[in-house]
Amino acid sequence: MWRTRAAAACVICRSLANSSYGIKKKSPLQNLHLVSRSIHHPYYPSSKFQRPPLRISIQQFSSLNRLPLHKTKLLNVKHGYQSHRNFWLARLASRLLKVRYLILGSAVGGGYTAKKTYDQWKDMMPDLDEYKWIIPDFIWELDELVDFEKLLKALPDGDDLAKLLPDFDKIGESLASLKGFLSPGSPGETAFRATDQGYDNDKQFKKGLLGELILLQQQIQQHEEEARRAAGFSSQQKRKVSDKEKIDQLQEELLRTQLKYQRMLERLEKENKELRKLVLQKDDKGIHQRKLKKSLIDMYSEVLDILSDYDASYNTQDHLPRVVVVGDQSAGKTSVLEMIAQARIFPRGSGEMMTRSPVKVTLSEGPHHVAFFKDSSREFDLTKEEDLAALRNEIEIRMRNSVKEGCTVSTETISLSVKGPGLQRMVLVDLPGVISTVTSGMAPDTKETIFSISRAYMQNPNAIILCIQDGSVDAERSIVTDLVSQMDPQGKRTIFVLTKVDLAEKNVASPSRIQQIIEGKLFPMKALGYFAVVTGKGNSSESIESIKEYEEEFFQNSKLLKTSMLKAHQVTTKNLSLAVSDCFWKMVRESVEQQADAFKATRFNLETEWKNNYPRLRELDRNELFEKAKNEILDEVISLTQVTPRHWEEILEKTLWERVSAHVIENIYLPAAQTANSGTFNTTVDIKLKQWTDKQLPNKAVEVAWETLQEEFSRFMTEKKGKEHDDIFDKLKQAVKEETIKRHRWNERAEDSLRVIQHNALEDRSISDKQQWDAAIHFMEETLQSRLKDTESVIEDMVGPNWKKRWLYWVGRTKEQNIRNETKNELEKLIKCNEDHPAYLANDEVTTVRKNLEARRVAVDPSVIKDTWHQIYRRYFLKSALNHCSLCRRGFYYYQRHFVDSELECNDIVLFWRIQRMLAITANTLRQQLTNTEVRRLEKNVKEVLEDFAEDNEKKVMLLTGKRVQLAEDLKKVREIQEKLEAFIEALHQEK
Repeated sequence: MWRTRAAAACVICRSLANSSYGIKKKSPLQNLHLVSRSIHHPYYPSSKFQRPPLRISIQQFSSLNRLPLHKTKLLNVKHGYQSHRNFWLARLASRLLKVRYLILGSAVGGGYTAKKTYDQWKDMMPDLDEYKWIIPDFIWELDELVDFEKLLKALPDGDDLAKLLPDFDKIGESLASLKGFLSPGSPGETAFRATDQGYDNDKQFKKGLLGELILLQQQIQQHEEEARRAAGFSSQQKRKVSDKEKIDQLQEELLRTQLKYQRMLERLEKENKELRKLVLQKDDKGIHQRKLKKSLIDMYSEVLDILSDYDASYNTQDHLPRVVVVGDQSAGKTSVLEMIAQARIFPRGSGEMMTRSPVKVTLSEGPHHVAFFKDSSREFDLTKEEDLAALRNEIEIRMRNSVKEGCTVSTETISLSVKGPGLQRMVLVDLPGVISTVTSGMAPDTKETIFSISRAYMQNPNAIILCIQDGSVDAERSIVTDLVSQMDPQGKRTIFVLTKVDLAEKNVASPSRIQQIIEGKLFPMKALGYFAVVTGKGNSSESIESIKEYEEEFFQNSKLLKTSMLKAHQVTTKNLSLAVSDCFWKMVRESVEQQADAFKATRFNLETEWKNNYPRLRELDRNELFEKAKNEILDEVISLTQVTPRHWEEILEKTLWERVSAHVIENIYLPAAQTANSGTFNTTVDIKLKQWTDKQLPNKAVEVAWETLQEEFSRFMTEKKGKEHDDIFDKLKQAVKEETIKRHRWNERAEDSLRVIQHNALEDRSISDKQQWDAAIHFMEETLQSRLKDTESVIEDMVGPNWKKRWLYWVGRTKEQNIRNETKNELEKLIKCNEDHPAYLANDEVTTVRKNLEARRVAVDPSVIKDTWHQIYRRYFLKSALNHCSLCRRGFYYYQRHFVDSELECNDIVLFWRIQRMLAITANTLRQQLTNTEVRRLEKNVKEVLEDFAEDNEKKVMLLTGKRVQLAEDLKKVREIQEKLEAFIEALHQEK
């Protein structure tokens, strides 16, 4: 609107400048009369009327602010009789004409000054192009909604304004009016004062566009009224009123538009608040993921959670405040806590122990009434009964899981957070109820455990003890009051709560007894405050609202209040909650900085110890060490894939033969060698090999392959890496290896495919060249010599040392060894008599040997004779087979002719060739299964085991041990506690 009036003033000035009164077109602003300046530019400073400077440090610019112009020295106009006598008529005419110049110059100067002021104001406005997204789009559309050109056309034109000039006949009257206007206490001075008052009143309408428009309307009305008084032209008042009505109509139109968009802004702001609530409620469900600022009580609760897991080995005790809720069993302490939390969140039971472990409840204010655990992302809506039931069930499950086998209560703390409107911010710990007698089903040490838990929490000098006493039973039966008085004899941090006052009023014969309890005169225990509450009628299905109504109704009608036995501030759980919250925060503010300093000192001690003991090692905590060990183990598993195929096949072939060689010699070769001719020998061998392949060989091969893989895996896991080897990982690697081996299962289809391959390999009897023949002989000789060596060792242990060792080492034979030696000598005679003797002794031969020994006064059992014969005959058979093997070195020529016209038969060489070839093919097949399938599956199992171990903190604590690990863990915890405490203290100071 100021721009509209400035444009109108400029039109007046141009009309006057273009008129034919002989006035100069350009007049300096200094020559304008004071009246013109006060009309066109009421803020223009002068030597006489100057605005007092603003006292604020920063000037706020808006559409109502005017930029101050530079001070200009005004022309001093003097009135009165002049002393000059000559040319007095000319001087009088010039004076009169000068008034005309002043009026016209004021019009021109006012328009120029208004334009200059507008330009200066426009240049000082900041560039808001980069912030257009902050302002709604309708603000930029105001120019389209309000037609300023129409407003300018509605103003009077230059010809009409020219008629407003005074006549020469009334110049004297104008001078008189001018003098009266400029006198003290005149309307002109009032106009300036009203202008200054407009700046002071600006503070009342600084909120929103609506306030600025109201202020603008008031200033326009004031300036119009003062302009009418200063002008004094009664003939033109009607026309001015008409113009003012048009301006008022435009102002009303603009005001309606601004009000319309102001309502739109308010509606959008309200919708924005609702959306923010929705985001806060469902942020974990993925609607809008962003980092929200934590509340003060949440920051404090995090510190307590870390402290509960921290084992202070440097005498840094946890002395941070919290509210410890203690009381006798079934005294109603859980119900009091539920009333403070405004939700039935705890499991309920009739007379039995329900609180089996400490439950830390963090209460904070929030838009919705919800609860959640610190280690879970699930949110329970406490306004829904199904969520409440699920929460109570979850708490009960966590309590039972925390209790170890053979115990009734647990020291493990369950951390729960509850948010809701109107909740008092604090941290409470609900402890198991104190009992006087251990009943059946409880552990024998339950009473002592509950006492030790309660003492551990109450011995904190900054803990607030909320002592709950059942008002419906005799006070002398209480145990908790004595316990509390021992921990806090002066009562500086104890708040006493008497529950079930409704039952106490009915049952107690003397109401003054309740008064004595509340006044602290009945118990020797002292307390900061005493409260009486009612936690319902004893019905577990009651809601919090019904309990509150019942409590208020009871105390309104109670005689205890009517007779002034109880004071109003000592009753209801609401007053109790306010009092506990005040005490809690007072204690926090008094002690938190001292605790922060204590942890700072502890951190310095731990860092110094680390530098002295492990100067070249990084401070890796248990999780970081586990990650490092995990990478090493995975690298070692990958190393299995780098084992050469030749190495795999050599190990597999050698191990498999060691496992099956005894079966081949005893069950295949030895029985076949007892046959009379080569046809029977080959038939027996084929039958035995077929049975072996179908039943035992594939399974034995898979077992050998799995054992070989285990051995190679263990070798890589236990192999030391020189100076870089860290023995702190040995336990973890051993556990990972054992768990991986336990989980790994070989592919079940491997045996079927392996059986077919082995059967085909054993069916092939063809030896293509002399090199293969010699290789088979060499393989047979090595096998027989190895078996012969083992047999000689068994016989030596059986019969004792020979004469040479007896003389050299002064050792003798035992009685049993003497009997075995005599039996051996007798059996050797039997073999010499019959070199073609079968592998087994007949019964009559056993009897003959026994009688021969008895004749020499050696009593022997038949079973001893048979055992000795088995080893003696095996040695004889192996020696004969070796001799035959030497004869067959030149038998390849006869083999090619199928031993026709030859007395030499080397079928046993062919047997060992078949077995050797089967072993090579089996080793190659197993190697392919290992490298292509089993090693990858083993690597997958290792990763799964490592992931399971990573989630099991108890496992990591058990496997990663030692002073170095514990010191790094303490350093990590202390640093984390100190940092969170400092952040909490900073936020606490900001809240103050």
